[in-house]
Amino acid sequence: MYAVIKTGGKQHRVVVNELLKVELLKAETGSTIKFEDVLMIVDGETVKIGQPIVEGASVEVEVVEHGRGEKIRIVKHNRRKHYHKEQGHRQWYTLLKIKAINA
Repeated sequence: MYAVIKTGGKQHRVVVNELLKVELLKAETGSTIKFEDVLMIVDGETVKIGQPIVEGASVEVEVVEHGRGEKIRIVKHNRRKHYHKEQGHRQWYTLLKIKAINA
């Protein structure tokens, strides 16, 4: 059984007991969050597709930790113009553990 949820402007396919990194959420570590934006639920041969969300469906997750991802280097360069610019970025994330998928 799996579900597709929407959070942080992205869609994620989730399975029970899976760890998932999403964009930073304002929640305490160890707390439980319920996602109501469930786009699809698949249970064996049964498929429920929402228009746009599945009515009455939710996904319960536990917040494991908050952190920052790997550094990404951004390089801008124009040849023969003496232009070279470097920048770094580390995205904040929240690590979630999927507890239950409620159809």
